[in-house]
Amino acid sequence: MLKYLIEKEFKHIRRNKFLPRLILFFPTMMMIVLPWAANLDVKDIDVAIVNRDHSQLSGRLAEKISASAYFNLSSFSESYNNALKTLDKGDADIILEIPEGFEKALVKEGNAKVLIAANAVNGTKAGMGSAYLASIISDYAIELSNQTVSGGIEIVPQNRYNPAMDYKKFMVPALMVMLLTILCGFLPALNIVSEKEVGTIEQINVTPVGKFTFILAKLIPYWLIGFVVLTIAVIIGRVIYGITPQGSLFTFYLLASIFVFVVSGFGLVISNYSNTMQQAMFVMFFFMLIFILMSGLFTPVESMPRWAQIITIFNPMKYFIEIMRMVYLKGSGLDALTRQIVALLGFALLFNSWAVLSYRKSR
Repeated sequence: MLKYLIEKEFKHIRRNKFLPRLILFFPTMMMIVLPWAANLDVKDIDVAIVNRDHSQLSGRLAEKISASAYFNLSSFSESYNNALKTLDKGDADIILEIPEGFEKALVKEGNAKVLIAANAVNGTKAGMGSAYLASIISDYAIELSNQTVSGGIEIVPQNRYNPAMDYKKFMVPALMVMLLTILCGFLPALNIVSEKEVGTIEQINVTPVGKFTFILAKLIPYWLIGFVVLTIAVIIGRVIYGITPQGSLFTFYLLASIFVFVVSGFGLVISNYSNTMQQAMFVMFFFMLIFILMSGLFTPVESMPRWAQIITIFNPMKYFIEIMRMVYLKGSGLDALTRQIVALLGFALLFNSWAVLSYRKSR
């Protein structure tokens, strides 16, 4: 009986002209476009410099800032008020004012003050830009004092697992999780409710097919679709971005299969409680937004308020994003992922049991 139900599901997918195209083109376009768009690195910051000192040291500082890959020198101004006008017009993001006596204070006293004023309408750009600018000024001060840092201690930075600090290596594994969540969550959510709308569910209800068999037949096709989507994403990540998993592919696909059962089971739960496709779509979209925004996809969970961190404990997407980044970047094995695996298995058992129990066969 299970074999024929699965065959029915695949025939339904194949006859739908939209679904096969969605399964192929959606992950392809998302993996090509989003890693470039979903980038929190801040570059091309327009800076206006007010150099009131007109000294050799202040000129060298301005040259050092303009030579940075992060800053574009938008203007030199004679006064702070003139520079402020460029900030108001949007022609500059940050103002650096070098006061009179800058060189004298630096030579005689060993320290000098500068003013950094940032347009904080875009808080991220203002914060990151100010930090970059402060770092450049700090490096310049160290150069002038002919020592690496105070006390003569030399700091040698080493970035493990992502030496080039390439943001795409951080985002691509997480975007794969988002792909699986959207496709393998939305499609099952629309499956049962679409049969309710067209009336074919009534034919299943009068057969001796059990609840468990029916739900399992709904899950298996999307489990296989999840493998197809994931494989497409892995190939694109390798070909376009040169990113490959540092860990075992067996670990990668094994844990992905568990996660697909989690989101597919959740989708079927939504479908069981929905009467129309529109209702299922809105409910699923609501939960997807919460899952994505509170998963650590774009911002670290540790940076969230304490109450938000507690909520993320109940977010299965969070655990799989941790798994993907650890397998992709660190090469972690199953032994290092025990907490995440236990959490995903718990979610898979919960949602799929709920899907079986909530499916009302007799109507």
